[in-house]
Amino acid sequence: MRDAAVGFHCPSCLSEGAKSTRSGRTAYGGTRSANPALTSQVLIALNVAVWLLITATGGSTSAWFYRLALIPVGAQSPDGSGRFVPGVSDGAFWQLLTSAFTHLDLWHIGFNMVALWVLGPQLEMVLGRVRFLAVYLLSALSGSAMVYWLSGANVPTIGASGAIFGLMGALLVLAYKVRGDYSQLLLWIGLNFVITVVGRAFISWQGHLGGFLGGLVLAGVIAYSPRASRSRWQAVGIGVVAALLLMAILTRTATLG
Repeated sequence: MRDAAVGFHCPSCLSEGAKSTRSGRTAYGGTRSANPALTSQVLIALNVAVWLLITATGGSTSAWFYRLALIPVGAQSPDGSGRFVPGVSDGAFWQLLTSAFTHLDLWHIGFNMVALWVLGPQLEMVLGRVRFLAVYLLSALSGSAMVYWLSGANVPTIGASGAIFGLMGALLVLAYKVRGDYSQLLLWIGLNFVITVVGRAFISWQGHLGGFLGGLVLAGVIAYSPRASRSRWQAVGIGVVAALLLMAILTRTATLG
């Protein structure tokens, strides 16, 4: 592994992903991205746009903040207006994904976007755009599902950290698959989890853990699908993961209702 500003570059992962570029396909069956940084750039732009919107409309008191943050159970707005702020259990299911594009503090969005910029392009180079986006979004959803189950009922949760931890998990699986040296990556992941535990009063350990596990499983599905009909197996596996997350979300909604 090679040190980067926030994260690691994985030369062995990248070389594995580049092996099949002559055919226009990645080593895991995806279409080769002409610009593997593009998806990360779009995701970063979306995150920054949402942050600017919330900052310009009141920050933590912004109505947009409460529309987009993940709130398991709705409650009255803390601004004293008396208006009801719906949560996921009230039908605001979009919060499970929009919360992953929502930030308040500059340091929070800054750290997450730098991590995305470091991890995203190298993973898109290896996986292809569609598979990379599936890992990113479903890792975010996996983190949100764990938050939905295990966090406080009326506590808003925001941030792309679940998706970022999912990318860490995916990179770990790919490094293991190509028998790369992932000892430094494990150290880096461990350090991030230590920070999560130490700062758990302010950091969503549920989102971090859920996203990481989601990334592990999704990358495992992509990397270890049989070569024969690989794309079909990958689609089925990713579909199963999505269905299980949906079932978990609906089950939690039923228990809260």
